[in-house]
Amino acid sequence: MNSPVSERTLIEAIRLSIEAGKAIMQVYAQPFEVEYKEDHSPLTQADKVSNDVLSKGLTATECKQILSEEMAEVPFSERKSWKSFWLVDPLDGTKEFVKRNGEFTVNVALITDGLPVFGIIYLPVHQMLYVGIKGQGAYRILNAANKALPKNKEEFMKVAEKLPLAQAKRDYTIVASRSHMSPETEAFVAKEKEKHGQVQLVSAGSSIKFCLVAEGKADAYPRYAPTMEWDTGAGHIIAEEIGKKVLRADTNTPLTYNKENLLNPYFLVTS
Repeated sequence: MNSPVSERTLIEAIRLSIEAGKAIMQVYAQPFEVEYKEDHSPLTQADKVSNDVLSKGLTATECKQILSEEMAEVPFSERKSWKSFWLVDPLDGTKEFVKRNGEFTVNVALITDGLPVFGIIYLPVHQMLYVGIKGQGAYRILNAANKALPKNKEEFMKVAEKLPLAQAKRDYTIVASRSHMSPETEAFVAKEKEKHGQVQLVSAGSSIKFCLVAEGKADAYPRYAPTMEWDTGAGHIIAEEIGKKVLRADTNTPLTYNKENLLNPYFLVTS
């Protein structure tokens, strides 16, 4: 199957994600100020410098259109004609960044015809890089910021681990918040307990929840809380490439992208 992204763009998007992560860590290492947007969500210099690295770099690739959380929103009248575009969250988990708990990520996805075909999630503190390529699998690279950047896809495959990873036998595991369980999430957990008996709950910030599913450390991720398209595009394709489905909770159909309203419906990542 032909790759949905050229080798050159694959390597450049990886490079930019790591560079954005380094820019974030420079802010993280020092005292920083926190601003608040109109919706009361936090914004830091790290969000801004990461967005600068990604927006300049990605728009220089073969795909020129970009939709980023930290850029002026592109009117639907303009973007509805986009066949392909970059969907970016320069710093997913700003609240976690402010708490300094390390659970934040850089999210980069390539959307084509309303669905993700390529995605990167990078964890700057842990230097862990996750990549999903439609029809070609999902991968993880450890210590990515300190490794020599692969020059081509062949080198990428040599340094990357194919996901999911082998796991020791464990209870059925759900990624869900222990402290903020919605009634819908509680109902989902109860249903899974009926199916599987013992169920374990794990908690993680930002798009790391997708990464736990991709690694094989978690079996399902119910999300009965608001998310935006840039929160999920990269994790969506990574999860799909290990055989999971990312489905709307209301219609049991796949999440889609480049909607007029960029707010996602509630969704489930499951087998």
